[in-house]
Amino acid sequence: MNVLVSGASGMVGAELTNQLGAEGHNVTPLRRGKSTQTTEPIWDPAGGLIDLSRGGPWDAVVHLAGENIAAGRWTDKLKRSIRDSRVNGTRLLCEALANLEHKPSVIVCASAVGYYGDSGDAELNEDSANGEGFLPTVCREWEAAAQPARDAGIRVVHLRIGVVLGREGGALAKMLTPFKLGAGGVIGNGKQFMSWITLNDVVRSIVYAIKTESMVGPVNAVSPEPVTNRTFTKALGRALGRPTIFPMPAFAARLAFGEMADALLLSSIRVVPEKLVRSGFEFDQPKIDSALTSILK
Repeated sequence: MNVLVSGASGMVGAELTNQLGAEGHNVTPLRRGKSTQTTEPIWDPAGGLIDLSRGGPWDAVVHLAGENIAAGRWTDKLKRSIRDSRVNGTRLLCEALANLEHKPSVIVCASAVGYYGDSGDAELNEDSANGEGFLPTVCREWEAAAQPARDAGIRVVHLRIGVVLGREGGALAKMLTPFKLGAGGVIGNGKQFMSWITLNDVVRSIVYAIKTESMVGPVNAVSPEPVTNRTFTKALGRALGRPTIFPMPAFAARLAFGEMADALLLSSIRVVPEKLVRSGFEFDQPKIDSALTSILK
C-alpha cells in the first residue's frame, strides 16, 4: 500500500510512518516547500500551493498537518494560524486529491475532540452535537473543508483525536518535569473529564481506519475510559512514584494561559469511541494506570 502523509514529522506522523513501514507499506511524506527541484510531492499551505504530480499514485492519504494549538497564548494572530492551517490546508489538499487522475480510495483527516466543546459529565459519541467556542468552530470548519474529496468519491474519515499520551512529545512530555519534581497537582476542581489515547493506539486507529471500509465520517480516537483530571493526576503521580499535592486553581491557569486555559485545561469533554468499539477495534491500552506505566517504564 502506498500512503501519502502530511505532518509526517510530528509525534503522531513519525510513529505512523514507522508502523506502516514495519508492515511493509510505502510512506511518502508531503513536505513543505516551493521548489520544484524534488522528486517528492510538496505543498505550501499558507501560500495555497501544492504539487502532487510526483510520487503517486497513492492508495491512502493521512492528513495530520496543522499549527500546534498549545504553541503559546492564544493571540488573535495565533488563533488565525490555528484555524487557517487546518481549514485552508485541508481544503487545498482535498481539492488537489479530487483532481488526480488516480485518486486514493481513502483520506484519514485529523480532527479533535475539541469539536464537542465543554460538555460537563455528558457522555459524547460521534452523533453528539458540535459545541460552542473557538475550538468547536475550528473543528467544524476543518471537517467541512474535506468536502472536495467526498464529492470526488473518496472515503473520508475524520479522526476526532483526544489527548495523545506519548513520552517524547505532546501534553505528557510537558507534564513530566514538574511531576517528577513533585510539583504536579490537579487543575481547577479536578472534576473535568479528559478524553485521552496512547500514541500507539492512535496510530493503530489510523491504520485501522485506512483498512476498514465501514469507517467513514467522524470517528472518535480516544480510550473507552475517559478520566477526570483528578484521576489522571493521581495515576501519573503513581506511575512516577511522586506526590501530587500542588494544585493549579482555575484563576491561576487563566492567568498563566489566558483563553487557552478554559479550552484545553478546564473544559470537560467526556468522549467515547463508539464507532471503533462497535466495529471490533481493540485498544492495547484502554486503562489510564497501565497506559502511563507502559509509556513511562
